[in-house]
Amino acid sequence: MKKTSVRTRVLTGTVVVAAALAATVGAVSASAESSETPVVPAAAKADTQNKNLAASSGLTIDAATRAAQAALDAATKAGQHVSVAVVDRDGVTRVLLKGDGAGPQAPVSAERKAFTAVSWNAPTSELAKRLAQAPNLKDIPGTLFLAGGAPIQSKGAPIAAVGVAGAPSGDLDEQFAQAGVAELAK
Repeated sequence: MKKTSVRTRVLTGTVVVAAALAATVGAVSASAESSETPVVPAAAKADTQNKNLAASSGLTIDAATRAAQAALDAATKAGQHVSVAVVDRDGVTRVLLKGDGAGPQAPVSAERKAFTAVSWNAPTSELAKRLAQAPNLKDIPGTLFLAGGAPIQSKGAPIAAVGVAGAPSGDLDEQFAQAGVAELAK
C-alpha cells in the first residue's frame, strides 16, 4: 500500500469538506425556495384583563447589584470578608458577590440566608428564634436559619432578599444585609 503525503491528505480532506458544504448549502437553498413554506401563526396577544394571570414585582438587575454592592461595601469598611447574595421572590439568585478573602462556604450560606429571608418575609435572626418552637424548620431544603438574611419588601410583601455570610457573627452579617436593603430606599 502506497503512503500518501500529509499535503495530499490535507488537500483531499479540504476538497471533501468543500463538496459536502456545497451540497448542504444547495439543499438548504432549495428547501428555502419551496412554495410550501409553513406559515407561522402570529403570537397570541396578552390578555391583561385575564383574572387567571398574576402580576408580580421584582428588582431590576441594577437594583439587585446596587444592594449587593452596598452590603459588600459595608462589610469591607468594617474589615470583614463576606459573600453577598440577592435573590428574587422565588429564591432565584440574581446577584452573588464573593468578597476578597471570603471563605469557601460563604457564597452558599449567603444564598441560603437570602432564600430563607424571602421565603418567610422576615430577617433570618427572627426566624432563628422560631427554631425553638418548630425545630423541623431547619429541615426545609435550601434554608439556613442563621442571622444574616434580610427581606426586601414592596407594599409589605417580599420581592427579594439580601443574604450575607462570612463575618464572625450573624449579627454582623445581618447588619451588612440591612445596609444592602437600605441602599434601595435611597
